Amino acid sequence: MTRYETMRLRMVEEQLVRRGIQDPRLLSAMRKVPRHLFVEEALQERAYGDHALPIGEKQTISQPYMVGFMTEALALTGTEKVLEIGTGSGYQTAILAEMAARVCSIERIHTLYNRAWTTLSAFHYYNVILHLSDGHRGWPDDAPYDAMLVAAAAPEIPLPLIDQLRVGGRLIMPVGPRNAQVLEKVVKAEAGITRTSLTPCLFVPLLGDVPRKVVRHGVTTPPPEQP
Repeated sequence: MTRYETMRLRMVEEQLVRRGIQDPRLLSAMRKVPRHLFVEEALQERAYGDHALPIGEKQTISQPYMVGFMTEALALTGTEKVLEIGTGSGYQTAILAEMAARVCSIERIHTLYNRAWTTLSAFHYYNVILHLSDGHRGWPDDAPYDAMLVAAAAPEIPLPLIDQLRVGGRLIMPVGPRNAQVLEKVVKAEAGITRTSLTPCLFVPLLGDVPRKVVRHGVTTPPPEQP
């Protein structure tokens, strides 16, 4: 067992299991995915710590516990089509790919998009499709989705995301101003939605500027040239 594998197992036991994360499929995924390979080499020694880390472009890779907490709240069984808003490093994407049948992930920053494509391709996540686009709009071409995970905060949940959620589907998203956010769970029913506040949190903002080009590709194809 390598040193990073030991660190990863300790992360799961100390940061997830001891804090109440119980989903065995999720724990298995987080024991498997090498989190340190989703951050810059200079930060790899800190990758399994109980904190978020910078990934460039004023963005972060979420704290391991928050990744686990949000994923468990989606109650994935392995058959779902999931929309992720905010690919970032691709680490949360990889966890979702281990847990769901298909993952559509949106990133608006081109450098992060390319970097995540490279990392996810190296691990052969053929059930992942990446999109370069504005997360506020979701991705209607593949809707409806069984579950959504939004890794950036907004004052309110964008209506296009609710519209693209399947009846019976679940959405997890941080909601609120920059310094007073709450992680919310939305469940969609025929009669409307129910919203549950889960825990205080702190995420980077969900930005709304639309890139000059919208690109779609799977992780098995080369990323596009920067517009």
